[in-house]
Amino acid sequence: MLKRIPHTYTIISVVILICAILSWIVPAGEYVRQTVEVNGTTRTVIVDNSFHSVDQSPQTWQVFSALLDGFERQAGIIAFLLIMGGAFHILNSSRSIDVGILSFLSQTKGLERNRLIRSLGVDNVVIASVIILFSLFGAVFGMSEETLAFVIIIVPLAISMGYDSITGICMVYVAAHVGFSGAMLNPFTIGIAQGLSDLPLFSGIEYRLFCWVVLTTILIVCVLAYARRIKKNPQKSLTYHSDAYWRKREADVATEIVYSTNRSAYVVYGLILVSLVLFSIYYPQTCFEIGDSSSIFPAIPILSGLYAIFGLVGLRKSNQFFILTLLAFTILFLIAGVMGYGWYLPEISAIFLAMGVLSGFANNENVDTIIKQFLEGAKDMLSAAIIVGLAGGIIIILQNGHIIDPILHGLASLMSSAGRIASLGVMYLIQTFINLIIPSGSAKAALTMPIMAPFSDVIGISRQATVMAFQFGDGFTNMITPTSAILIGALGIARIPYAIWVKWFWKLLLLFVVVGFLLLIPTVLFPLNGF
Repeated sequence: MLKRIPHTYTIISVVILICAILSWIVPAGEYVRQTVEVNGTTRTVIVDNSFHSVDQSPQTWQVFSALLDGFERQAGIIAFLLIMGGAFHILNSSRSIDVGILSFLSQTKGLERNRLIRSLGVDNVVIASVIILFSLFGAVFGMSEETLAFVIIIVPLAISMGYDSITGICMVYVAAHVGFSGAMLNPFTIGIAQGLSDLPLFSGIEYRLFCWVVLTTILIVCVLAYARRIKKNPQKSLTYHSDAYWRKREADVATEIVYSTNRSAYVVYGLILVSLVLFSIYYPQTCFEIGDSSSIFPAIPILSGLYAIFGLVGLRKSNQFFILTLLAFTILFLIAGVMGYGWYLPEISAIFLAMGVLSGFANNENVDTIIKQFLEGAKDMLSAAIIVGLAGGIIIILQNGHIIDPILHGLASLMSSAGRIASLGVMYLIQTFINLIIPSGSAKAALTMPIMAPFSDVIGISRQATVMAFQFGDGFTNMITPTSAILIGALGIARIPYAIWVKWFWKLLLLFVVVGFLLLIPTVLFPLNGF
């Protein structure tokens, strides 16, 4: 059965062809757009009642240039994937992640002595805890692209625990995007959508918190039920054959690992410590912004002090544990950078590249060996990078064919004669459909909210409910649409074919879509705070 599933390249190429055909059928049109400032950021939004027809732009030979255009559009994600692949290959060459997984599994066995944890199941506690953590990251600061760095870690961990790559990707990527969907403070969706709707920033947080708890709980229950079945019979997994790569890596861990500490590791420790001291002097305080509140905290000096302590502890054990310490503090500084300094792909790529190079030197590798390892890791990511480029080509065809705006305009007209709940449901479906074409939350907010927000006033729906319809519609289908570079990148790292992912995930997606609509109904029927 699985042999008849088309290759991911085939599926996305067919989607590109379908979009090109639609450019011949759908009448071309555009909205007039204007630039406004939203929460201190300049955004391009649609002018009310400005839709007009334009000359038809049928796409023909452009389907062959879609790959190049997609590469240009998704250049940041593609470069990020290649850099991440190279950096982690350098780190993996030291066997540090293997050692970390073995140590983690050994520690979890000790948890069985706790009666409560033993009754719940150690693995269940671990899976649920990781899901809650990443869901919280998605809900608070909109973790999305950053999940790619963790897929490389969590997927082999899930395999080592006796599960499959689908379980691993649910623990990190899906968890973050479920949190993204039920976000309370996500500045990239809630912040922009509320700003464009003239609502107080992050108002209505109480009901959004309830929605986040419901959605995250559903994910935990579904993943634990699935994981239990896979552990009983691993061959039931749709990714059993593609997971052979990870199982081989796990088997290689069984080979003898030499635990020692090189002099070069001490040199790396010292160089990093000196750099962190300088950074602590230059950045003595960090302003963390969560929602519309902020707090000043000496994050860099504290993290630097912790590194000085735990780095020495790692050095006393072995190179591998010191390199694991580098990985742990890379993640901690990543969180501080994203929340305190607005880091994005350039800064995140830089910190992981530095981690990879320093890991190589700490493992006593020379420059040529480090470069060779980096190129090997980037080569492993090349297939995922090409898929991301192809997925970006879908958007290019739709934009150049001038058919995105007509589709949005046609869908919006469906709400004109419906009741309040039905209209809100139509808004939800529109946002869900548009998200299949435009997975960027901020771009979609700028595209749809200037239309939806004023219309909600006319039909008697609160603008807050309209924002929530956007929020749910934006989040759920991100986890299945082939136009999402993050999804395609995560699947590429986990080595899960896109067709297999769709075959497994569609039922869970349908559940989330239905629950999302049910959670929207109280926003119309009850007087909720902020709504």
